[in-house]
Amino acid sequence: MISTTGLTLQFGGQKLFEDVNIKFTPGNCYGIIGANGAGKSTFLNILSGDIEPTTGEIHIEKGARFTVLRQDHFEFDEIEVRETVIKGYDKLWSLMAEKDAIYLKEDFTEEDGIKASELEELFDEMGGWEADSESASILAGLGISEELHDKKMKELDGGEKVKVLLARALFGKPDILLLDEPTNHLDIRSIMWLENFLLNFENTVIVVSHDRHFLNKVCTHIADIDYKKIKMYVGNYDFWYESNQLMQKLLKEQNKKIEEKRGDLKRFIERFSSNASKAKQATSRKKELEKLTLEDMQISSRRFPYVDFKPEREVGKETLTVENMSKTIDGVTYFKNISFRLERGDKVALVGNNEMAKSVLFRILSGEIEPDEGTYRWGPTISHSCMPKDNTTFFVKEDLNLIDWLREYSEEKSENFIRSFLGRMLFKGDEALKSCSVLSGGEKVRCMLSKMMLSSANILMLDEPTNHLDLEAITAVNKGLIRFTGMLLFVSQDHQFIQSIANRVLAFNDGEFVDPKLDFDSYIEKGGKI
Repeated sequence: MISTTGLTLQFGGQKLFEDVNIKFTPGNCYGIIGANGAGKSTFLNILSGDIEPTTGEIHIEKGARFTVLRQDHFEFDEIEVRETVIKGYDKLWSLMAEKDAIYLKEDFTEEDGIKASELEELFDEMGGWEADSESASILAGLGISEELHDKKMKELDGGEKVKVLLARALFGKPDILLLDEPTNHLDIRSIMWLENFLLNFENTVIVVSHDRHFLNKVCTHIADIDYKKIKMYVGNYDFWYESNQLMQKLLKEQNKKIEEKRGDLKRFIERFSSNASKAKQATSRKKELEKLTLEDMQISSRRFPYVDFKPEREVGKETLTVENMSKTIDGVTYFKNISFRLERGDKVALVGNNEMAKSVLFRILSGEIEPDEGTYRWGPTISHSCMPKDNTTFFVKEDLNLIDWLREYSEEKSENFIRSFLGRMLFKGDEALKSCSVLSGGEKVRCMLSKMMLSSANILMLDEPTNHLDLEAITAVNKGLIRFTGMLLFVSQDHQFIQSIANRVLAFNDGEFVDPKLDFDSYIEKGGKI
């Protein structure tokens, strides 16, 4: 068990948390949620001991072992992958080293034999004999192939290193497991494996994630950071979200009725307080008014963008036809002889492990580059807009503020009109005047969404549109694309995003292209590669 008492953290004159009292118990998985900047990762760092609170205490059950997902890609560069994972269990690794050192002694004594026997017993109790098989199983589940297990960490790419660091945190059945964005750099298949791992994990898990499907699948509780407090809710993310929305709606309606009644009473008092025949009744109403109080209701500090794509024209019978198309760049063949046709109403998710193939397809369909072979043809009624994964080139003009930046993509040039689209994406007031060259990743994505809304296109192509967004923005984009009456081609690693939007998938895997004409769930059930 891990808990906090009177926890407060202050940076300068700003309090991030204040008097937080919370308890995390074994057998449960807790999702930490909150707006960007609320302090989710900071709270995990306090629990892990990496950051000292200003006041308050953290209580960890005596003897409990906790592990933390740390994403330092270079810390273990000279260590082999398997060793990196097993070293995550410090006590076990030290015991292994001590035991091996005794057996290597040339003058092995009777005392050494007794000590070795004691260490062997402890080694067995700690699951040491299963260490190799357990580490290999976790690595394989996360998509690290067996031929990489004996390589040094420096030989792996960034995504593979993150998976090894996650395996390191999971190894050895820790009593308390702290995970900050564990699904980053994982493909959907690896995320599904992690979900099943945590569902069968018997100890305490505390996790920060922007993946709603992941939070829904693994969490038994949600800890919401808002107004410098952390409030615990039983249930997964969707249960928290829906119940929170319902509660806010009920409180607003209740307060609206109270306000209406307060207004009626005020008007009655003003009208009859000077009328002698009604004076007694007015006094009674005044006393009733004094007793009437509004609920002490705090609206969430979160800000939700409003995403609404409205196509200017309906999609006709002919949409998109791709025939025998191939593309090779710098000697790398991304796809060869692919053919497919979109039907009116299609919302298609591009899945599979060949991420670059999907991005290259979008570059071709948006007219940025040409195919080497084959053709593609848009229907006569089609207008399309594309959001690439790498949007850097759209934000290089340092002299442009966001109003001027978005104005370049709009037929209507008035500032009020442009501000209305930026306002939907939470750029209000002076925020709309910041330079487009200094935006964060999430801000750039929100700008690109504004640009796409302005296009009024009836086919949208989106390559990882939820990258860098917080849960509120992801939810808004998700709902906006569900409502969208046009057609979609999109790439995402967000299970719920795909599941709730797509009616069809196209799969790119290691040079292989498959058009199964199935939705996402049916494709997975039939063993499709993702």
